[in-house]
Amino acid sequence: MGARVALLSGGKDSLYAAMHYWPPDYGLVLIYEFPVPSPHLVNLGLTVETLTLTGVPVLVVRLGRGREREDTIRVLERLNAGELVAGDVYIEDHLKYFEGVASEAGARLREPLWGRDPEDLAYEIYERGFKTMMTGVQYQLLSWLGRMVDSSNISQLVADARKKGLDPLGERGEYHTLVLDSPVHESSLPTPRIVELKEYGGSWILELAGGDKGI
Repeated sequence: MGARVALLSGGKDSLYAAMHYWPPDYGLVLIYEFPVPSPHLVNLGLTVETLTLTGVPVLVVRLGRGREREDTIRVLERLNAGELVAGDVYIEDHLKYFEGVASEAGARLREPLWGRDPEDLAYEIYERGFKTMMTGVQYQLLSWLGRMVDSSNISQLVADARKKGLDPLGERGEYHTLVLDSPVHESSLPTPRIVELKEYGGSWILELAGGDKGI
């Protein structure tokens, strides 16, 4: 059948998608070279740390510029992937891309969140016990940067995003999260310390360091 490989970023959506086919044999963190860096990769150490707290083996792979598709396929082939789990919700280009990648690697793509209502998913994820930290936001959500989000304040985030015409799930990059705890965490990630705030053309990203106490 092959290995079950979950694409994981350290954020809520990818981990929640993986939970639908838990446990994966591998968690795969892919490093892309983008003009605006991903908060997940700015804080790669914490991304890996929180994922390893789920007990799943984590692999980090840097993709060559212009060879992203080819490199991803090669990694999946080396892992003998039979299933690829991803957390896309409604962006067609992402779905088609990973459909092609999975097919060429001889794997079946699993997209358990596809077609779901973003607001319903936002509530569902946190009601299931996720706790996250806002590590990157667009300017409209700057007041949320560095804040913890859980079931006690997700309604505030949803309302704020809706008021500003943004996706409350952050599917289009409106915000990024670092998971501190979830139903599959064996222990929670200590709350990180903020080291620096960086701005990239309307997007704000925190550089973090490991914390010294639990949430």
